[in-house]
Amino acid sequence: MTQAPTPTADLVRGLVRSLLKDGTEGKDGTTGRGGTGAAGPDVRPVSPGGGCATWWVGGRHVLRLAPDRDATVRQRRELRVRDLVRPHVAVAVPASVAHGEWAPGLSYTLDTKVPGGSAEELDVTAVGEADLAGLLTGLRQVPARQAEALGVPRVPPRSLEALRRMAVHAARQLGAADEFEPALLGQLTPPGAAQLAAQPGTAVLVHHRLTGGHLVVSADGRVRGVLGWTGAALGDPAEDIAGLALAVGSPTAVRAATLAGYGARPCLRGLWLARCDAVVRLAARLEDRDPTPPAVLRTRLRHAWEAILLERVTELRGDGAGDHGDL
Repeated sequence: MTQAPTPTADLVRGLVRSLLKDGTEGKDGTTGRGGTGAAGPDVRPVSPGGGCATWWVGGRHVLRLAPDRDATVRQRRELRVRDLVRPHVAVAVPASVAHGEWAPGLSYTLDTKVPGGSAEELDVTAVGEADLAGLLTGLRQVPARQAEALGVPRVPPRSLEALRRMAVHAARQLGAADEFEPALLGQLTPPGAAQLAAQPGTAVLVHHRLTGGHLVVSADGRVRGVLGWTGAALGDPAEDIAGLALAVGSPTAVRAATLAGYGARPCLRGLWLARCDAVVRLAARLEDRDPTPPAVLRTRLRHAWEAILLERVTELRGDGAGDHGDL
C-alpha cells in the first residue's frame, strides 16, 4: 500500500493556493485579486504538536485532511450529513467550499470557519441553552430514512449497567488517587440502571461527539455553531445529552434537553452515561490509557457531577413513561 505523504505547510499551502486562486483570501486573511499572494496563503496547524490533519487557512477557512481510508469514508459521509442537518437546526453547520483528494484515495474538505470560541473557553448562557435545545429538537426532526440513505450507521444503545460496573471499579482507583469520592456512584444502583435502559423505538439522529471543542460559542454565551459531524449516527438521544453534560455541565444539558421535549428518563440516562464515562476516562488517563489531557478530563468530571434538581424530584416508573413527557 502506498504511504500517504505527511501533511506539511508547503503541501497544504500548495493545495489551498489552487483552491483559493479565485481570490478569496490572502496571506494576511484579506481578500483581493489572486488571493494567495506570491508566498501563498497563511496556513498553520489547528493543534501544533497534536497532528497535522486540521489547518487554519487565513482567518476564514479550515482545511481538514483525512489521514487514512476509514477517515476518508467518514469525511465524505459528513459532507452529506451536514447538508441534511442544516435545514433542521438553527445553529451554524460548517459548509465546504471545496473538497476532493489531497493524496490518492485520501479526501480533504476546505470549510468556512464558524466565528466564535469554543465551549472549553466560553460559558453557555441561558440563551445558549435555548440554542442547544434547538439543536436537539432539530436532530429529532431529521428523517431517519434519509440519514440511512446517506450511509449514516445505526448504533445500538449502550448498557448503562455494564458502564456502571466499569465506573465502580474506576472510582475505586480514583479514590485511591484522591481524585474522586467512590461513594457517589452508589446513587446509581443496578435496579436504577435497569430502569434507565434505552427504550425501544427512540433512536434519532445524534451528533455523538458533542464535546466542548465542537460547540462554537459567542462572547455573549450563545451557541453559534456545531462542528465535528463525522461521528453522526442513528441511535440513543441520551448520548448527545451526555455529551452536553460533559461539555457544558449537567444542569445546562438537562435544561436544554427538557426544552427540546425530552422527559425524565432520557435526561437521567444521559446524566448517568456522562458521569460514568467521566469516571472511567479519568481512571484510564491516570494509567496512561487515554491521551486526553488530565485537566480536560477533570473538567468533564466536574461538569458531569454537578447536581440537578431533576434527580431529587423525579420518580421514574417502569412503564416507559417520561420518555418525552413533562418532568
